[in-house]
Amino acid sequence: MSSGDARIGYETFKNRQPAAYAALVALGNSATEGGLDKALAELVKLRVSQINGCAFCLQLHLNIARKLGIDRAKLDLLATWHDAGVFSEREAAALAWAEALTRLDGTGVSDAAWSALREHFSEEEAELLTIAIGTINTWNRIAGPFRFTPLVPAKVAV
Repeated sequence: MSSGDARIGYETFKNRQPAAYAALVALGNSATEGGLDKALAELVKLRVSQINGCAFCLQLHLNIARKLGIDRAKLDLLATWHDAGVFSEREAAALAWAEALTRLDGTGVSDAAWSALREHFSEEEAELLTIAIGTINTWNRIAGPFRFTPLVPAKVAV
């Protein structure tokens, strides 16, 4: 995300575009309400937000991940998850899928990427994961250009 003042604030967007806001929140919630593990969903949202450079979404989902008690090592090493050695095979498969869906190059997502995902996720779980990834990509493409100010927690434990 570019540095500088917010172009449109998060609260302003939320209040001016309540239907869009509600639709995005509902779409995002549908993944975990459908059974996708909340911690896994947060890891994926964080990784996608890192790739897209969305400070607002990164901070928001770090706050949530910390409240969920996600292992600090996973949060610290997420950007290098390939080499970190702290992620389960299932988490790594979800993160690889998230990267494939976020870094679309015009050729689509490969059958190999789908097969690798399906080794660890049922078809329904893959649907829910894809919904979570698509939704955070959409949020990143709204929050980034509008330069939503990150919601820094009042107190961060050190």
